[in-house]
Amino acid sequence: MFISFINQLRNRLQQPLPGEDVQFKMSPVGRSKLKDISIDTYNPKKSAVLILLYPSKEIIKTVFIVRPVYQGVHSGQVAFPGGKFDEIDLDLKQTALRETHEEIGIKPESIQVIGNLTNVYISPSNFLVTPYIGYINKQPEFIPDKREVGQILTYNLLELNNSAIKSEKLIKLSLGFKIKAPYYDIAGHTVWGATAMIISELNAIIEDIK
Repeated sequence: MFISFINQLRNRLQQPLPGEDVQFKMSPVGRSKLKDISIDTYNPKKSAVLILLYPSKEIIKTVFIVRPVYQGVHSGQVAFPGGKFDEIDLDLKQTALRETHEEIGIKPESIQVIGNLTNVYISPSNFLVTPYIGYINKQPEFIPDKREVGQILTYNLLELNNSAIKSEKLIKLSLGFKIKAPYYDIAGHTVWGATAMIISELNAIIEDIK
C-alpha cells in the first residue's frame, strides 16, 4: 500500500499543482497573494520544509514539529521540519533535507524526495518557503534538537483532510499581536498560517489520487 501510494503521489506531483488558490482556503485574513505584492518591497529569504512520509503498520504517517516557546515570530507553532537556505546548500531540496536532519535526526541519504508543492510566502518573517515531499521505507527513530523542537507530532496522512477545519478565530502571537485565521485541529494542536496552507494543497493532491 505504501509504495503504491508513493508512486501515485510522485506521478501527481509531475502535473500542474493546485496552487495558491487552494492554499488560500486556509490563509490568515488579510494575507496578500504573491501576485499582489509589490516587487519593490518583495525580497524574501529563501527557505524549505519537508513533508516526510513513512509507513507505520497499515498507516501512512507524516511528522510535524512543535516549536519551543520563545520571544519570536514562530514561538510555539506547529510546522513541518525545515528552515532557512544556507550558503552550504546546493539547492532548496538540500536545505529541506539538512534542516530535517538537524531538527529531528533523520539522515538525508535515507530520504527519497519525490517532488514539491507551491511556494508559500510568510510575510511576518519575510520567508518564501518551498515545501518538498519525501519518504522513508520504515518508521524512523526521531532525535529532536532540543533548541529548535519542543515536541514531535506524528499524524495519519490520510486523516489530515478529516481533521476538523475550524472557522476563523483570533490567534494570539508570541509578540502580543492577534491575527484572525482558519485552522486545523490536529491532535489538539491549532495548526494555522503557512503550515495550514501547505496542508490545504497537500489534501487537494491526495484527493486527486484517492
